[in-house]
Amino acid sequence: MVNATKGVFISCDIPMAQFIITLNAQQPANRKFIIHVLDNTHLFIQPDGVGTIRTKIQEFRDQNTYEKPP
Repeated sequence: MVNATKGVFISCDIPMAQFIITLNAQQPANRKFIIHVLDNTHLFIQPDGVGTIRTKIQEFRDQNTYEKPP
């Protein structure tokens, strides 16, 4: 019998994939969202993890953005 899992396919560069994998590792066991790491640049995740990933990526970008002081 075939088991099918509903998920979201993510294609990204290697640093972003590592960021997502690290983010997943920091989650408690019941909130982990990665179903399978396909290769260095492709991940298969649970659909409910998309919001968490987007939020954390935006926070990361905000922290690493230089704004010239007025």
